[in-house]
Amino acid sequence: MKNIKDVNIHGKRVLVRADFNVPLDEHLNITDDARIRSVLPTLKYILDQHSKLIIMSHLGRPKGEVKPKMSLSPVSKRLGSLLQTEVGMAKDCIGPEAESLVGKMKEGDVVLLENLRFHPEEQKNDDAFAQKLAGLCDVFVNDAFAVSHRINASVMAVTKYAPVSVAGFLLQQELDYFQKAMAEPQRPLVAIIGGAKVSGKLDALDNMLHHVDKFIIGGAMANTFLKSAGYNMQKSMVEPDLVETAASIMKKAIENGIKFYIPVDAVAASRFDAQADIRTVPVQEIPKNWMTMDIGPATIMLFSEALEDAETIIWNGPMGVFEMDAFSRGTSAIVRSVAKSQALSIVGGGDTGAAVHNSGETERISYISTGGGAFLTLMEGKTLPGVAALNG
Repeated sequence: MKNIKDVNIHGKRVLVRADFNVPLDEHLNITDDARIRSVLPTLKYILDQHSKLIIMSHLGRPKGEVKPKMSLSPVSKRLGSLLQTEVGMAKDCIGPEAESLVGKMKEGDVVLLENLRFHPEEQKNDDAFAQKLAGLCDVFVNDAFAVSHRINASVMAVTKYAPVSVAGFLLQQELDYFQKAMAEPQRPLVAIIGGAKVSGKLDALDNMLHHVDKFIIGGAMANTFLKSAGYNMQKSMVEPDLVETAASIMKKAIENGIKFYIPVDAVAASRFDAQADIRTVPVQEIPKNWMTMDIGPATIMLFSEALEDAETIIWNGPMGVFEMDAFSRGTSAIVRSVAKSQALSIVGGGDTGAAVHNSGETERISYISTGGGAFLTLMEGKTLPGVAALNG
């Protein structure tokens, strides 16, 4: 896969697919600009080459309709501040206005195209739409790891029509870190898998069985494993149709000599509510009609001890309902254990990345991925469609 340094971009029109899907408050102010900052090395490199920089992204889920509250306008202001240059804002990502704005660009100019997902063709990977995007550039750069698992026009079809297609620094970095952790890991390699559902992580679990030395399972998905081990999970979220599958995964792990850790206690609640009655109990003693919401202190200790000798850690998915303060302690404690370890630690984006940022341990984690779904796709052992498109 070629990256941006492998081609001559001097003075050329360079179209970058970035992921500027940033959180906004009710006043449309950006509350976290980490996704914008993550792509700055690529953008600055392009400007240093006296190129004309055109950037495209999506924001939110407008479902193919123009929704002013999902305009990228706030991003253009923040981006201008970070790049210390004026960023022109196109009213659309294709069409006469966008073409005219790009046509007037001088070397060193920056234009941000309006939200790609205002057009339903984006998520349909539509060829005609992609051709219009590609018509704006001489070189296409994918630096949006977080959407590279999606079969979207700005990620996939655009590579068929752009004269040259390459990876940006962020996409390359994401792939390099994951390769380092999976293909040639320092051992023991420990996978921490959390989140809500086994079904969403099934392929990842199956693939990781061939790579890891230890599995640590948390979050609501642990309930299905506990159920398969014979525990009464009461009203906890369980996927009944995957109980046998969970038992099979545990059996396979043990047969392969992989240590498999599931919770031994839990923070249980009378209902799914931060104001509910709460009790910490062994997994054998979940009160009738109650549900698990987080791992308990004994499990924190067990999981933390399992991480002590780790040389490589890959983590995707929180240990509980961490967005409610009462149930965030398990995830925060595991963040601290991972941060304290000497291991190469790679954390999948989305909720897990947010948990790390909330815990203030960002500097002590080796790498925090910008993508949740894309990261999970790599854990499944699959090639990202956006990367495959760059490889031709």
